[in-house]
Amino acid sequence: MVNQFTINLGFYMLMPYLAQYLSGNLGMAAWTVGLILGVRNFSQQGMFFFGGTLADRFGYKPVIITGLTLRIAGFAVLGLVDSLPALLAASAATGLAGALFNPAVRAYLAHDARERRVEAFALFNVFYQAGILLGPLVGMALTGVGFRLTCLVAAGIFTVLAVVQVRALPARAPSHGAGSSVTSVFSQWRTVVSNRPFLLFSLAMIGSYALSFQVYLALPLEVRRAAGDERVGTLGVGLLFAASGLATIAGQTRLTAWCRRHLGTGRSLVAGLTALGAAFLPLAAAAALPIPPGGPARWALAVGPPLLSALLIALGTMLAYPFEMDTIVALARNRYVATHYGLYNTICGIGITLGNLLTGAALDTARSAGTPALPWLALAATGGVCALAVFALHRTGRLAPTAPDQPGAPGGTARPPAPVPGG
Repeated sequence: MVNQFTINLGFYMLMPYLAQYLSGNLGMAAWTVGLILGVRNFSQQGMFFFGGTLADRFGYKPVIITGLTLRIAGFAVLGLVDSLPALLAASAATGLAGALFNPAVRAYLAHDARERRVEAFALFNVFYQAGILLGPLVGMALTGVGFRLTCLVAAGIFTVLAVVQVRALPARAPSHGAGSSVTSVFSQWRTVVSNRPFLLFSLAMIGSYALSFQVYLALPLEVRRAAGDERVGTLGVGLLFAASGLATIAGQTRLTAWCRRHLGTGRSLVAGLTALGAAFLPLAAAAALPIPPGGPARWALAVGPPLLSALLIALGTMLAYPFEMDTIVALARNRYVATHYGLYNTICGIGITLGNLLTGAALDTARSAGTPALPWLALAATGGVCALAVFALHRTGRLAPTAPDQPGAPGGTARPPAPVPGG
């Protein structure tokens, strides 16, 4: 939990301000800034599968420490150099770092939580969101002095975390199933990519990541467009992030406990995806209203619907995330859990990339064509399709393997069933 909070704290105190530093302080062209940021995203999303593979072969702790070390080097270089090749290398290192420690951290947590995985991942999301919430605030204060100071402080935070992990994090040997061992990378990959229920679940969930990521893309764009005032737009965007983060911190564990008692895994996932789809209906409704010329009425219309959408996205994520992470472990059946997480993150990363491209293009095109509500309705429909796909998997029993490799093992499904409908 502390690991993930600190990772997000260090990352989000730097990354939101990197583009402005590159374009403003270093005077780089927009395409160069996009290239540097794109390299970071590609090296992380594209290498998750590789990172999970290494974690299952060499253990979770060594891969976590390696990822932290890469992030230290990457952040330090970002603050100390100004040449394009060095910045590209630093950006790639920071992305690869995330690809290494993210699957390993989740697999480690699943290993130790065992039958309490759902509660563990609920609490994990609280720490995760707390880091996202606090990081930009710390970064804003440091960047006011100088962005290079922000980079070096972030590198220092990761250094402290790495030292603590080396000294305090117990080693955990990955489990590869009863009576099995790692034979080759290709055998490891073959086991994962031939896991049909896991792949079906990954494809069913891919749209949910495109939807949840709109809190970083479409919602801020809509706030700034409707506000017509940079100051109001900036405050409105900050309110979106603060409200969604605080809602998760305040409500995640209670909501997850309620879902376990009353809904169970399948219904919680369906409810979460439905909420993610419904999150875009307030924006569709607001698109039909004329924008007031100015004053409080315009500010309310600019901030109100996106804020409601952000809260619904937070609700959908709170409903689905702990059960989603638990389902991946269950479908892995105690074989190469980190590799499954890595492939899942890569698949969902593709969804985020495609979703951002299509949503950005659709917002511009629809507004020019006089149909501004259409992209929001399409996003809502995407949530509905994902919910129906997961519901079908749940009803056909594909989300609950019945033959775990190892009773009671962290990747198995031998935990006591919850005494509730749909458990």
